[in-house]
Formats: sequence, structure tokens, C-alpha cells
Amino acid sequence: MLVDVREEEISALARQAQIPIAFRVDRILWVTPAAGNAGGFLREERAVASPYVKDYDAIPNNGPASWQHQFDTSQWGFLTAQVDGELVGGVVVARQTPGLDLLDNRMDLAVLWDVRVHPNWRGQGVGTALFKAAERWAAVRGYRRLRVETQNINVPACRFYERQGCELESVDPMAYPDFPEEVQLIWHKPLSAGDSSDASLPRNDTCFSRPSE
Repeated sequence: MLVDVREEEISALARQAQIPIAFRVDRILWVTPAAGNAGGFLREERAVASPYVKDYDAIPNNGPASWQHQFDTSQWGFLTAQVDGELVGGVVVARQTPGLDLLDNRMDLAVLWDVRVHPNWRGQGVGTALFKAAERWAAVRGYRRLRVETQNINVPACRFYERQGCELESVDPMAYPDFPEEVQLIWHKPLSAGDSSDASLPRNDTCFSRPSE
């Protein structure tokens, strides 16, 4: 399967909302600090008593249409994934954004702000293609670390980021006052200088193209 990953103009960011982000919560990731001086975290998946569907776009002022009103997105990256011309996924990378706490005002850090795959295409490599494209996009621009925020209720996303080589950086059970049952998980991944040697993706099943200047 050929996944065509394209860099889009940031003015087209509203297209990200065309891709559903909702997912079923039937388990959580229980995270505790490792004992002693070992550092790191212990992780255990636990089933929830009453499964439910979580849709972050349903939260007021939280979906893609609101981001350009909340932040200066002029330096952000927006990549879409298509299969046979059908929009199947998208990823947004934030950088150099005043007021975005996850960036810590660092110039070597980019944030994987939003990655989503249409439910009909999940588990088929689209997410991996988008993540690799986001890594390359950031590395080409000189960034040396990629940071990602998830929640402990999104176990599939946690598994996905681990598969992509991300490490758990921090855990904050108080991050979401409106959703006290959710725990913030921050992941990170170093980007090597070698990732920026070529803007094309070295994957047999992925094509990467830039928007016309």
C-alpha cells in the first residue's frame, strides 16, 4: 500500500478536522515511578469498568478550527496522508510558538501537536508514515527533539509512541482540572542530525512531497 504523505500549507489546517479523532476507552495506562534510583516509570494496562468513547474534537475550543485563533501557527507544519487520493490521516507539528507551554521556549524542540488516522485506516501503517514524516520535517529544520503529549486513557496512542521509539518523560495527574480522571503523559524522542540529510522519506511504501512555493 502506498501512503502518499504531503506537506500542506498551514492555511489548510482546518482539513485536519475532516479526520475523526474519537477512540474507544476500554483500558487505561497506570503509570508509577520506578523504585530506587533506576529512574523511569513502570507501566501497566488496566481495564476500565465501563468503556466509553472519547472525542477531543467535541470539547469546546479544542479542535483544529480553534488552533489558529489560540496560537500563532505561522511556523507550524501540516502533513496529510492520502491513499489513492483519499484523505486518511494528518499530523501537525508545532514550533516557535509563544504561549505554548510544551515548547518551553526552546529552539531545539518541536511538538507533535496532533496526529490522527481515520478509523477505517488505523493499524495499517498510516500513523507510522505520518510520524516518520513529522520527524523528518522537524529534523530538516534543525530541531533535535520531538515532544508529544498524550493521556493515560489513550492506550493505543501510548503503545504507538513507544513503537516509534519515544520515551516517557513526565507524568502529571493534575494537568486537566476539567477531566480529573485523565493523567497527562509527556513523551519525547531525540532527532538525529542524519534525519535532516534529505527531505524525502526512506520508506518503500511512502511518498513525501512538499507544497509548491
